[in-house]
Amino acid sequence: MRTVRCPTCRQETSWEQNPYRPFCSDRCRIVDLAAWADERYRIPGDPVPPEGSPALDDEAPGKR
Repeated sequence: MRTVRCPTCRQETSWEQNPYRPFCSDRCRIVDLAAWADERYRIPGDPVPPEGSPALDDEAPGKR
């Protein structure tokens, strides 16, 4: 049986039998989701301007 470490709590868990994979439990899945919602995780790259900003309007003329 293949085991992996939960990215939230680092506990080893079964891959094949786990409905919450790659997490060990629903609790760890929710903790990870909350971290994304709180912006504790970020994807590297240039910031994206908010919708409706002049920077986006300049890039897509006639798209309104």
